[in-house]
Amino acid sequence: MPNLVSEPPALEPGTLRIIPTGGLGEIGRNMTVFEYEGKLLIVDCGVLFPEQDQPGVDLILPDFAPVRDRLDDVLGVVLTHGHEDHIGAVPYLLKLRQDIPLIGSGLTLALVEAKLKEHRIQPYTLTVKEGRTEQLGPFDLEFVAVNHSIPDALAVAITTPAGTVLHTGDFKMDQLPLDDRITDLRAFARLGEKGVDLFMADSTNADVPGFTPLERSIGPVLDTVIARAPRRVIVASFSSHVHRVQQVLDAAAANGRRVALLGRSMVRNMTIAAELGYLKVPEGVLIDYKKAADLPDDEIVYMSTGSQGEPMAVLARMANLDHQIEVGHGDTVILASSLIPGNENAVYRVIDGLTKLGANVVHKGNAKVHVSGHAAAGELLYCYNILKPRNVMPVHGEYRHLVANARLAMDTGVPEENTIIAEDGSVVDLRDGVARIVGQLDLGFVYVDGSSVGEITDADLKDRRILGEEGFISIIVVVEAASGTIVTGPEIHARGFAEDDAIFDDVKPKIAAALADAAHNGVRDSHSLSQVVRRTVGRWVNTSYRRRPMIVPLVIEA
Repeated sequence: MPNLVSEPPALEPGTLRIIPTGGLGEIGRNMTVFEYEGKLLIVDCGVLFPEQDQPGVDLILPDFAPVRDRLDDVLGVVLTHGHEDHIGAVPYLLKLRQDIPLIGSGLTLALVEAKLKEHRIQPYTLTVKEGRTEQLGPFDLEFVAVNHSIPDALAVAITTPAGTVLHTGDFKMDQLPLDDRITDLRAFARLGEKGVDLFMADSTNADVPGFTPLERSIGPVLDTVIARAPRRVIVASFSSHVHRVQQVLDAAAANGRRVALLGRSMVRNMTIAAELGYLKVPEGVLIDYKKAADLPDDEIVYMSTGSQGEPMAVLARMANLDHQIEVGHGDTVILASSLIPGNENAVYRVIDGLTKLGANVVHKGNAKVHVSGHAAAGELLYCYNILKPRNVMPVHGEYRHLVANARLAMDTGVPEENTIIAEDGSVVDLRDGVARIVGQLDLGFVYVDGSSVGEITDADLKDRRILGEEGFISIIVVVEAASGTIVTGPEIHARGFAEDDAIFDDVKPKIAAALADAAHNGVRDSHSLSQVVRRTVGRWVNTSYRRRPMIVPLVIEA
């Protein structure tokens, strides 16, 4: 059950306060604020992508309320890795204060700098790597290598006089990673020996038993699918999944095919990864997509965005015949990614659309073309046994994931009272080795809609859903000011409700009778009369058609 809003007490000296402002109860918009002795440290600042019931929304940001009025106290933002759900909101935070230092690995900072360039922000950055320590005010930071589905991911150990917190970021324990960079369990063990007072662990796959399969297992499958494809191959993945793009490049080269990158973010991110040496491009494999059309169909692979069914991404546009590349019979489409919760319907619509066009669609449900970037239950158990943390606070996951992660911690001996199931806005205080929830802030979603940030409310989204699903009815009536008698109208128009406005002939006498009755009872002002019209039409529509359209009455006094 959600916690009731409760104001936290004043922060006592010697206490570390932790406030997750996003990422708990959802997969996305990860952001956590740490406070000690009046200074703030932020870990990650990501976005959440909208679902179907949030029409018109481009992105969803964490609620910056806990730091908005204290920006001068922010010493820096630690970015654990370069995925959008961890770096995507950085431009919106830096618009509030541009000189907040960004701390992260080389690839992570390169990706966020490219993003900030589009917002015309020149950030102050500090590049770190595993094994390095940094001091930011009262926060001692140690960075630890972790394996994930993007290179250069880092966990961070944050030490203050109140204790040590280990935040994993996103991680798994692939023992044969493509870049030979494994999660540093030796560093975990060393931190465990010193004492971890609070372990904040990735929960995404906590309810998945066993161990996440090796990334290397995907390469041979991609190679086989591409080798058997009779015509063009289109592979969709996250635009930052360097390892998957590497496997596609290698498989294409092995089968005598060229690769064209599609989608602005895919081209940008892979260009950065190649320049920094994280992506090894076989000689002569990459080709500009405009030249790819000149190649025979069995000599080309397109690497695109859109694996989550995003309506404006390349793959969805192909499915809707709204892209220069027209998918047809004999083409092979590979969705090389997992399904982010909430995106299932959108993805299946794209799969259906591509299948109708004659494509053979290969996805995680019918072939091993993707493995997760997150630790499963077996890997998390290893971490708990190595670290022996005093307190545990699962992060990064929907509520069921957080609960599953907490159970794993308790299975390894962490007392239930030391296992914290928090949510966005929970205020957690760590002092003398004890972590407890001491309050709950009222934080919400911050919607980005075009150029507006935070101006769209849940009520606005409800109106949009009603407009999209139930339609719109407007009623214009001119009444005589003194008597309330109808002078003109009612004039009724509808959109998305019925093709013929003649259906409203039945309700017009009801409107006239309701207005006459209201006038008889002394109702004169136009607002009150408008509400009379709204209720009358609403009852009629609901009774006659079982619909609840948006009703906009306008009563004008003559």
